[in-house]
Amino acid sequence: MSFVKGLKCRECGRAYPKEALYVCEYCFGSLEVVYNYDKIKEALSRKVIESRPKNLWRYRELLPIDGKPADGLNSGFTPLVKADNLARALGVKELYIKDDSVSHPTLSFKDRVVAVALTKAKEFGFDTVACASTGNLANSVASQASSARLKSFIFIPADLEMGKVIGTLIYKPTLIAVEGNYDEVNKLCSEIAAKYKWAFVNINIRPYYAEGSKTYGYEIIEQLGWKAPKHIIAPCAGGSLITKIWKAINEFSQLGLVESAAVKMYAAQAEGCAPIVNAIRENSEIIKPVKPHTIAKSLAIGNPADGYYAVGVVKKSGGWADSVTDEEMVEAIKLLAGTEGIFTETAGGVTLGVAKKLIEKGRIPRDESIVVCITGNGLKTQEAVADRIGKPAKIKPTLASFEERVR
Repeated sequence: MSFVKGLKCRECGRAYPKEALYVCEYCFGSLEVVYNYDKIKEALSRKVIESRPKNLWRYRELLPIDGKPADGLNSGFTPLVKADNLARALGVKELYIKDDSVSHPTLSFKDRVVAVALTKAKEFGFDTVACASTGNLANSVASQASSARLKSFIFIPADLEMGKVIGTLIYKPTLIAVEGNYDEVNKLCSEIAAKYKWAFVNINIRPYYAEGSKTYGYEIIEQLGWKAPKHIIAPCAGGSLITKIWKAINEFSQLGLVESAAVKMYAAQAEGCAPIVNAIRENSEIIKPVKPHTIAKSLAIGNPADGYYAVGVVKKSGGWADSVTDEEMVEAIKLLAGTEGIFTETAGGVTLGVAKKLIEKGRIPRDESIVVCITGNGLKTQEAVADRIGKPAKIKPTLASFEERVR
């Protein structure tokens, strides 16, 4: 049974049917999914959710599909790590890491959104999927399209980290490296999507695809014992993730699955690409595009599609935003690895680096519950830390050589 009523424009509110649409033909606003929450409330409870397999589809009434899930049956429900060592290092009382660096199958939170997008693409009858990507989405679309027996076309900036290029090519998609930044790649893909009848997961399927990010927020609440934390710090690229975590919290509150939705949301970006953070600092609703210059390539979107809505979430929740330098990002990656044994990619370094700054500045209290969103695995961006972590100690195969070296 489907609980989806259709789509509506986020700006003018005009209603649209459940089709492969993503922009309002009247005001050019973006479209979002509309649910029948009264029916969902009748069907969904904590007990029902807890009885289901531990994957993202345990929340399927709140996801935009009409039939059975067709992809991602082993994705989601990643660990929420109580990070006591890191908490002591930062001088806070209660700290958690929501760790999607171990997400199945491609080690990033993008596996969630792609599972929903590909299920919806199949429902719409597409045989080819595509995406514009800064890396993690490329990996996930290529991987899940392979297992779903769908053709795939993946478009990336030509200077992407080699780990992410290899992590896409291994699944044998058609991979196109564009000589330009992500915003230029995305513009090209919009033109291609208008001509070819493909399911571009983050263009014409975007309203459905984006809903998959909500499962990240649902899991945080369920894993905290059906309680919402006081503070959540999330990385921002296009701005969608932070808005969907916020939506998830408020949906659970509306359905009576969590008592309080009083969560403050914090946006984290790299200084070399911080259009959302800049807007919040300037108390502006205008997102001024920037040209990215940062090693955090997965966050290097200079003109974020959901930037306006991300700013709105931060302001409405009472949170804040900050950015870190590339050096601070790398130090945060090393801090997380050295305290909790979690190797995150550059986006995670941004998020933890910003969390550290906000705590030190007093923006986030030290005695309240904090969740830091880690969304990707460090094995994908080894270049960022390769020359900053030392080298192995070389010895001859003798005890004397070992003792001389360690002495």
